[in-house]
Amino acid sequence: MECPATSGKTLTKLSPDSGKPLCEAVRSEAEDISIAVQSAGNALAEWSGLTPVQRGDILYDITRLLREYRNEMAAIVAMETGMSVNAALGETNAAIAQGEFMAGEGRRLYGRTLTSAVPDKYAMTIRQPLGVAGLIIAANTPIANVAWKVFPALICGNTAVLKAAEDSPATAWYFGRLAHEAGLPPGVLNIIQGYGREAGAPLVEHPGVNVISFTGSTAVGRQIAAVAGERLLKVSLELGGKNPLVVCDDADLDNAVNWTLLSAFSNAGQRCAAASRIIIFDAVYDEFLEQLVKHTRKLKVGPDNGDDLGPVINKRQLDNMLGIIKRAKWHGAVILTGGQRLTSVARANGFYMAPTLIGNVRPDDEISTTELFGPVACLYRVKGFTDALRLANDSPYGLTASIHTRNIHRATEFTRKVQAGVAVVNGGTHGSEPHMPFGGMKQSGNGWREPGTEALDVYSDVKGIYTNISPDDAYA
Repeated sequence: MECPATSGKTLTKLSPDSGKPLCEAVRSEAEDISIAVQSAGNALAEWSGLTPVQRGDILYDITRLLREYRNEMAAIVAMETGMSVNAALGETNAAIAQGEFMAGEGRRLYGRTLTSAVPDKYAMTIRQPLGVAGLIIAANTPIANVAWKVFPALICGNTAVLKAAEDSPATAWYFGRLAHEAGLPPGVLNIIQGYGREAGAPLVEHPGVNVISFTGSTAVGRQIAAVAGERLLKVSLELGGKNPLVVCDDADLDNAVNWTLLSAFSNAGQRCAAASRIIIFDAVYDEFLEQLVKHTRKLKVGPDNGDDLGPVINKRQLDNMLGIIKRAKWHGAVILTGGQRLTSVARANGFYMAPTLIGNVRPDDEISTTELFGPVACLYRVKGFTDALRLANDSPYGLTASIHTRNIHRATEFTRKVQAGVAVVNGGTHGSEPHMPFGGMKQSGNGWREPGTEALDVYSDVKGIYTNISPDDAYA
């Protein structure tokens, strides 16, 4: 059931490509969140009472409809984010894969059978739902973000209140329509729109919420953790990154350049897993720099399928990036290419940032330690592997990392010792798959992993069960 905010307020979503209004969305506040949480609470007993297989069958039906209407979903994603339709199709396909995997977990919601030290005593564990899950997502990959949280929360038997990103309200709304059409019972998934302080904060504070899963900035993650800690609320935080991509002196430079471009600039750099710190061995620095700058300048910026990257999501994000770049220049940073807003006639009204490479920055500079969430990467020159690994780990974040080398010993040592939740050899810093865990260390998260089977640990509790028997009574 769709309904307006109790206040009657709305918010306006602007096109990142044109800067013009796209749609109006409900501007939910605390009273609306209470209604949504109550709805989820009312539906909990019936939904959790279904077997995991039955829940999985319904999630399969949602996924089937998402596949059937993936072109429509991709068109909405492209409109709201400014990415190309092809890129939006890729994100939609990732959401479909996540739905299929998690629906299958309905047949694999395993507990364990264990032994006991006591005779005639049997031990086992089972998974149980937590209750109402509060889900808060970002707008960078909106349909994939919806899938990452909704599907695992529901398969575990929870009901959910999803706080959609204010920059991608239509994506969440359309997913809700498909879920309803697929037969998801009323109240199992409740989608609220609105701003973080007005809608997200009341969701975290609501006593009827039993678990919070948040994807977004580290600053907001800290606020959520502080509030949730007051009542020992379980919280999963997937936060920011300043992800290193290391180029060794034995790397395939063509491959390294290609993956650097994709990791730094695809989706306009709006990935928590984007490569924003490019660490290059001194022996190949000049050659790699020349190739990287040349190919960066050839990138096409726009919303079409022939373009390599689109705009950033809103003007606030664009202005923040430009401000940090300006301050970096004051402190001696050198703009190797880009560094400015695009102002051509076709791009002047959109939120377009030129693909940017920056050199002569220090590891402790603001631009080296702050997640920009845009198409901006800094380059660092190091003598060799020891310095590269030290610099890769010299960050408040620890989400993803990549190394390019033909040396299996270097690759193995790097993946073992780099302080990151995900490490990649001869590839990008992004590209997680639905059956693999994703999350970070340090200020990139609080230890939980989504998706993969590890997501089940976020959205369920493990109960230990002991059964004591009298063998003599068995034969009575």
